[in-house]
Amino acid sequence: MIIELVRISPPIGKKEEMLKGLASLVGPIQVERGCLGCRLLQTVREGDGLLMESRWDSEENLIRHLQSGTYKKMLLMMELSAVPPDLEFFTVLELRGLDLVETARAPSN
Repeated sequence: MIIELVRISPPIGKKEEMLKGLASLVGPIQVERGCLGCRLLQTVREGDGLLMESRWDSEENLIRHLQSGTYKKMLLMMELSAVPPDLEFFTVLELRGLDLVETARAPSN
């Protein structure tokens, strides 16, 4: 799995406009081949910062996404950021959940 994180800082007075623009991309991204999920979040530490997270089942499908018209719209939104956007890709080899917490918190025998 590959996780893409995009952090954007809306210019003063443009937060709602950027929020609507990014929100309009979530649905189209979610139905792209290989997308495991997409969500838009507001960051607390950066105040008005916006974070778009998408998860992909393979690099091939991520590349297809990066070449899509939908991603072209994302790039346009990134260009509107008040400060340079932060873009990161994480390759995940293993995904753990509550099972890891249970293992870590289990009493030693």
